[in-house]
Amino acid sequence: MKKNKNFLGKYVDMCTDFGMKLYFGPDGGKPNLINFLNGLFEGEKVIKDLEYRPAEHNGTQDADRKVVFDLYCTSEDGGHFIIEMQQLSQEFFKDRTVYYTSRLINKLVPRGHKGNTYELPEVYFIGILNFVLDRSISEQYCYDVALCDKRNGSVFYDKLGYKLLVLPNFDKKQPDIKSYMDMWLYIFKHIEELEEMPKFLDSRIFGLIFDIGKVANLTESDMKLYESSLKNKRDAESVRLTAIKEGHREGMEKGMEKGRLEERAKAEAEKLKYALNLKKRGLSVEDIAEDLGLTVEQVERLK
Repeated sequence: MKKNKNFLGKYVDMCTDFGMKLYFGPDGGKPNLINFLNGLFEGEKVIKDLEYRPAEHNGTQDADRKVVFDLYCTSEDGGHFIIEMQQLSQEFFKDRTVYYTSRLINKLVPRGHKGNTYELPEVYFIGILNFVLDRSISEQYCYDVALCDKRNGSVFYDKLGYKLLVLPNFDKKQPDIKSYMDMWLYIFKHIEELEEMPKFLDSRIFGLIFDIGKVANLTESDMKLYESSLKNKRDAESVRLTAIKEGHREGMEKGMEKGRLEERAKAEAEKLKYALNLKKRGLSVEDIAEDLGLTVEQVERLK
């Protein structure tokens, strides 16, 4: 499709900070967020209403660093949801998700005698990832993580969960998309490229997305914010692709070096084998070493 002079599509890219707030934030995005979470939980939980909470949480001491979520909300049954869009891989990404949920749980525990029962609320971390989480599993695009018994796989504790969507691994085409979760993944990846809502999407669920996401409806100030947010995303994408290329190049160089070493070792082995044959035929050690470029000591050791 053709894009305007600012290289913007018809619809705001979901995979930007601005897009996340526009589509899912408190200013009109609550129905979308409820639909998204219900699609993600697929009946495991049914969310009827949400309350947005401040996305920034201070530490217990002044020296503690702040924890900032893209979106943080609670459901009417007391569940807590941290929703984040992540553009780039981080060395300790999994540690970070556990840290965030642990920090939130600690904050939510009642102080004093009320906390003596140790009853905890449900806490879920939802990550939309624009990078591959595990390169050894190139086809998995949805992770549903809970505390489980390693022996039989049964859920040990059902009030803490991590649901991660890996966008680069999702490559289903329209005819193969059946579930609401797949529909959400499709528009996360492709909405910026679309000219209209595809017919295979349920308009009751996704109609509002396409209504509020039109770039042409943005105010001048919002347009500037979106362009800045889109630039940040594209910069992150450039960094990610460069890292992949560098990784491929490094892998190729290592492979070529390994091949050269193997060829060199093979040639050396053949030379020593030939030297041994000459030695058995009675040629002098000195002559063999001189003719084949070996040391006298190498030839003397051959048996």
